[in-house]
Amino acid sequence: MQADTSAKINLTFDAKNYETMTGTVDNKTITYRAFEYIPYVSNPIDIDQQYLNIYVPEEYFNNGTINGYTTQTAPIFMPNSVGGYMPSQPMVPKAENGKPNSALYALSRGYVVASPATRGRTNKASDGNYIGKAPAVIVDLQAATAYLHANDAAMPGNANRIITNGTSAGGAVSLLQGAAGNNVDFQPYLQALGAATAPTDVYASSAYAPITNLDAADMAYEWSYNGITSFDKVSIGQGELPQANVSGNAAPPKRTTQRVTLNTDDVAYSNLLKEHFPDYVNNLQLRDSIGRVLRLDKNGDGSFKAYVKAFIIDAINKAQANGTDVSKHTYVIRDAKTGAIKDINWEAYNRFVSRSKAPGAFDSRSNDSGENNLFGTSTSDNNHFTITAALHDTTSNQDVYVENAKIVTMMNPMNYLGSPAATNARYYRIRYGTADSNTSMAIPLIVGTRAQNLGYRVDMATPFNVDHSGDYDLEELFNWMDSIVKNGR
Repeated sequence: MQADTSAKINLTFDAKNYETMTGTVDNKTITYRAFEYIPYVSNPIDIDQQYLNIYVPEEYFNNGTINGYTTQTAPIFMPNSVGGYMPSQPMVPKAENGKPNSALYALSRGYVVASPATRGRTNKASDGNYIGKAPAVIVDLQAATAYLHANDAAMPGNANRIITNGTSAGGAVSLLQGAAGNNVDFQPYLQALGAATAPTDVYASSAYAPITNLDAADMAYEWSYNGITSFDKVSIGQGELPQANVSGNAAPPKRTTQRVTLNTDDVAYSNLLKEHFPDYVNNLQLRDSIGRVLRLDKNGDGSFKAYVKAFIIDAINKAQANGTDVSKHTYVIRDAKTGAIKDINWEAYNRFVSRSKAPGAFDSRSNDSGENNLFGTSTSDNNHFTITAALHDTTSNQDVYVENAKIVTMMNPMNYLGSPAATNARYYRIRYGTADSNTSMAIPLIVGTRAQNLGYRVDMATPFNVDHSGDYDLEELFNWMDSIVKNGR
């Protein structure tokens, strides 16, 4: 759908249009200026979803400094509140459960906050056409980024130090922002919206529990959870579990839990997907920190599995060193003499976590997942986005494969990391908890390892016993952000 071009919106930052607000962090009052409802495109398709909120510490208007930053040098923290690839609203600085959310905490650390609203997979126009299907969410985020670059001289903060952050699908698009900066694939969409003619790259990307690399995620999921045939399936309409502890903008959707037992056809499909995963991994030619190629044999065993297990083992050791009792986790294998943790039983670990999705976790054979919904068109709600799922479709309508395969490419950071046609961020922070089964742990580790192999600085960990959530370690996140901005490391 083309937007109305009769009335263009001015994309110049207005420093006079603000409200003064306050918040409290660690018993200290934070005063800031709120510049809200700023359109980031001049020709919006949906003005209710294509705007930006900017929050600036008051000190920066009085020649003050915070945490060593000034109005010219302050990094720009760019959190999104995307969950399930649904429409999102900006994150507003506030306290949640007695603690500051990341936007309010960012202000206390001297960051300028710029948080966009974005279109999502369920948005419709007045004519009933869908206007938020892929790649709308990443196009909107890039348009908001271009706005910040275009107005760098007019507003506080350093647009060359934009750091994105998100959880779940929000983590996925945060990684995509980091990978796909300035790529021409997005230019026709940006131009149609009247985005600012400015760069779309960012300095760094932070991602919690990212639901990403979707066209490989079904294979990875069965590599992890093959053999688990009975599980609790959690449903929230269409899509993945909502992000937790992030936006605070709305009540969480109602969850329904159903005990599911896979039938023989499901098990056969799980086996098929698992069998495909080693070829995918081996073709990537990923390497560990000392340069060893990470591979899997036809059974799904090998150095890549050992690599993934090492992250889990490291998380257990850190938790135990901090006083956490890990004795109930029977998948842990200890040295008989020293008691030191030396390994985990992979199958027992995955049974403990358990699957939460049936085979075809993302590209559902019944074409009814949130990700199928993401890849719909303006007139069709859902589409398959992998050939495998399309060939094994269980619906009566077999003609449901996404027509424009380029759109699938545009939603995957793996297709832009290392591309000479994209400006990649050089810093990434990825967190995926050991108790999370919303995707395979392999998926975020693959993305982070690809970035690491390209020479980028990647802080990647799998926090022990953390489920599908984000922003749970704000002090550590912002310490990392300070380190890469102030020290370049």
